[in-house]
Amino acid sequence: MRIRADLDLCQGHAVCQAEAPGVFTVPKRGRVEILDDAPTGELEPAVANAIRYCPTQALSIADEGATDSSPKGTD
Repeated sequence: MRIRADLDLCQGHAVCQAEAPGVFTVPKRGRVEILDDAPTGELEPAVANAIRYCPTQALSIADEGATDSSPKGTD
């Protein structure tokens, strides 16, 4: 599992930081910064919540072996 952030969508609401502070940080008036893009174990539920509750859906998970590099929303 690898976390991806679409910085064009991120508006800095910091919900991700509230859900998983060890994985995400959002500077004041900034966009999400991923501190650990491949969290494991006990962090996975918090990361799942951060992705689920992101108001702009700027966060996603990519499988390690995924080769799809198409931009989000271009199915």
